Amino acid sequence: MKYSRVFINSLAYELAPQVVTSSELESRLAPLYTKFRIPMGQLAALTGIEERRWWPKDHKLSDGALAAARKAIDETGINVDDLGAVVYTGVCRDQHEPATACRIAGELGVSTHTAIYDISNACLGVLSGILDIANRIELGQIKSGLVVSCESARHIVDITIEHMLAEPTMQNFAQSLATLTGSSGAVAVILTDGTLQLNNQRQHQLLGASHLSAPQHHKLCEWGFKEVGPQLYREFMRTDGVTLLKEGVKLAKDTWEHFLAQREWVTEQVDKVICHQVGASNRKQVLNALKIPVGKEFPTYRLMGNMGSVSLPVTAAMAHEHGFLKPGDNVSFLGIGSGLNCMMLGLKW
Repeated sequence: MKYSRVFINSLAYELAPQVVTSSELESRLAPLYTKFRIPMGQLAALTGIEERRWWPKDHKLSDGALAAARKAIDETGINVDDLGAVVYTGVCRDQHEPATACRIAGELGVSTHTAIYDISNACLGVLSGILDIANRIELGQIKSGLVVSCESARHIVDITIEHMLAEPTMQNFAQSLATLTGSSGAVAVILTDGTLQLNNQRQHQLLGASHLSAPQHHKLCEWGFKEVGPQLYREFMRTDGVTLLKEGVKLAKDTWEHFLAQREWVTEQVDKVICHQVGASNRKQVLNALKIPVGKEFPTYRLMGNMGSVSLPVTAAMAHEHGFLKPGDNVSFLGIGSGLNCMMLGLKW
């Protein structure tokens, strides 16, 4: 995929207000830790995550997305009538139908000609939404579009801890570890064709993207419902973390080679990278496999945890705020999502 007239003009975000430490989660797991003589501090030691953020109970996902969207609109000054599409891309949604994007678009007051829909692609949802809007812009169908997402981890982490205590086994601990990294937040991305008169001067050009998949590994990470009795279902999440990391790194290597060849770049020409934030081990193994120096990557997982589809774009926004991403930088967004899917975007910052 190559693009010649697509720009990211805003990356805005809203962080969930409640800070939850790894120590707090471990205190709830004290009976399990005692049974298996697991020392306190293992969660942070294994993942590198010290804190994550949660929304208040009963928080509406579209409210978080709306907060981020309004920040993006305020930053750019874009007329909402110019938004050709509004796409919601979170794993978490307000309900099965209608699309969560519908309430967001309705509250923003977009035009009746605006396309409104949801996209789901695990932790790659926002990147998928960016490319979907980019394709519409490149084809001349629209001049601009809005991608929004809001993720919430509170509910699934609470359920997972209950399950870990009800069935205290080392296998259950291992398969639940990834869930405990879950965090919450919202993000909004405005893309345009570069012709609109906007308040801000940000125009990060999208140059191209590569996407490879390995769907034979779709069972390595699952979040859904399972039947536990007659007409009784329980939400669950399980992850084979070791295999997921191994196969994810392998897929990332193949995608990176495809991405560099398509862009006619070598690794040294990539000035900065923004990765999906999973944890310390994931970061180390991915960067080592792609031969990317750690100084070229901006990590946020230690205090932000894993915000799912929101993690990568929020990290990019923070990297921009901190001056890590500089005008003219060749930047790559590197995302790996359960499924397995791998997506890499190239931008001129």
